[in-house]
Amino acid sequence: MKMLEGKIALITGATRGIGKAIALKFAQEGANIAFTYRSSVDLAKSLEAELTELGVTAKGFQSDASSFSASEELVKQVLEIFPQIDILVNNAGVTRDGLMLRMKEEDWDVVIQNNLKSVFNLTKQLLRPMMKQRSGSIINLSSIVGITGQAGQANYAASKAGIIGFSKSIAKEMGSRNIRCNVIAPGFIETDMTAELDEKTRELYQNSIPMKRMGTGDDVANLALYLASDLSVYITGQTISVCGGLNC
Repeated sequence: MKMLEGKIALITGATRGIGKAIALKFAQEGANIAFTYRSSVDLAKSLEAELTELGVTAKGFQSDASSFSASEELVKQVLEIFPQIDILVNNAGVTRDGLMLRMKEEDWDVVIQNNLKSVFNLTKQLLRPMMKQRSGSIINLSSIVGITGQAGQANYAASKAGIIGFSKSIAKEMGSRNIRCNVIAPGFIETDMTAELDEKTRELYQNSIPMKRMGTGDDVANLALYLASDLSVYITGQTISVCGGLNC
C-alpha cells in the first residue's frame, strides 16, 4: 500500500520548484492533490495532467495565499470537490532581497505578507475542518535562513523565523486534537531561483555545504512525505533542516 493512499493534500505554490516536487511525490504515494498557483495557468494545467497520469485526482486553483479572503474562498472551493483535507503544505513564498540600509518598506511588507501571513491564512481556514475530522498534518516551508539569518535577507529571514514560532504554537494548541504541525527548513536547493546564480556564487555556496552539493526538490519532498504520512504520527512542533549539513 502506498504511504498516502486515500489522503488529500492541499499544497500552495506548487507549479514549480519545491512545491511541484512535493506534489509529485505525494501523488506517487497515492494522495489526491489540490494545489494553488497565482498566475501560471499553463504550468498549472501541465501539472494537473502530470499528476492525473499518476492515477490520482488533481485540481489546480488560482488563488493568492497572502489574501485572507482568497484563502477562505479557496478552502470552500477545495472542499466542494474533495471530501476533506488531510494534509496542508504551506509552500508559497517570495523574496525581495536587499541590505537593510536600502530596504524599502514595500519590500518588507510584501515578503511578510506572502511568506508569513499566507501561513496564517491557510492554517486558520483549515483548523476547524481538521478538528472535525480529528486529524491533520500541517507542513510549513521555512528556510535555513530563518534559523541562521542572512545578510541582505532580513525580511526573508524574519518571515521564515516567524513560521517556526507560529508552527510550534499551533502544535501546542492542536496536539490534543490529533493535528500535527511541523516545519521543513531547506538549505540551498536547486530551483528556478538558484538556477539564476552565476557559477562563482554557486561554487561558493556548494563549498560551504558539508555534503558539497546543493539539494534537490526530491530531497525536500522526501521529508514532506514522511511528515505527511502515518510514519510521523508522534512528531509535531519540530523544525527539520534539509541542508546537507549546512546547519550542523
